[in-house]
Amino acid sequence: MARSQDRRPGFSRRAQYGIFTGYVVAVLGLVAGVVLLIVSLVNPGAFGFARAAASEIARPAGQAGAETRVAGQSIFAAIGAYFNAGRQNAALSREVAAARANAVTMRAVQQENARLKALLGIVDPAQRPVTAARLIGSTSASARRFAILNVGSTSGVRAGQPVRAAAGLVGRVIEVGPDTARVLLVTDPENVVPVRRASDGLPAFIQGGSNGRIEIRLINMGINPVHKGDVFVTSGSGGIYPPNIPVAVATTPHRDGAEGHLASDPSEADFVLVLPIFQQNAVAALAESQKVAGPAPDGGN
Repeated sequence: MARSQDRRPGFSRRAQYGIFTGYVVAVLGLVAGVVLLIVSLVNPGAFGFARAAASEIARPAGQAGAETRVAGQSIFAAIGAYFNAGRQNAALSREVAAARANAVTMRAVQQENARLKALLGIVDPAQRPVTAARLIGSTSASARRFAILNVGSTSGVRAGQPVRAAAGLVGRVIEVGPDTARVLLVTDPENVVPVRRASDGLPAFIQGGSNGRIEIRLINMGINPVHKGDVFVTSGSGGIYPPNIPVAVATTPHRDGAEGHLASDPSEADFVLVLPIFQQNAVAALAESQKVAGPAPDGGN
């Protein structure tokens, strides 16, 4: 018996319409994807509103995950401390003895500095933090390095403000929602931080390597004076980051500077401080000059 012609899509108008509609939807989806890809490459800030909305939606889950992570770390830390209590007690006793000796010296230095500043009439500008926040999310596998804070514009957070943890600099705010903010980490390759060596003020800058490491590059090329263990802090140049915040420690010196690791690893930080921009007027003037000269790539300080 011959098969009925009604089962062939070529003779079924409904089947023809279904196949045609499928092709149209596939082509439109492909075109829309290509257009969105081009827009994201040409103007990355065009989808800032979408990222902010997604961060707001994911905020409760991110905050719960951060609390769970901290609780788990506390449990493992308690178990490890139990087995290492004796060794740690001896080490801490030695550190306390050394710290007491250093404290006496530091008190004398502080008193001398206060006396000299009073004689010279120097007043240190005190900048209060904008707010404290919790890191509730971060990128780990992407070539770009971002983190999400659980505070936003309602807490006074603005784009450009530095973010630091207890151990050192974390990054700066680049996008702000009502209750979340997106932070460009120091390890991102688009972020450049002016620094100086803490021991003698040797100028340099730090750029992320997108692999959790950072590169310390000297301003003056030539003979490399960087040594393993050198500590680099923010210099205050550029007007964004306040000076003297620890940023990195050199680990592997090379011809143009050194590789290093961050003073404060964002993956280990729980709470951070959002700081005001160090020199708001200087940053505003720089932004105005960039508008006149044309757009600059994101990340420069």
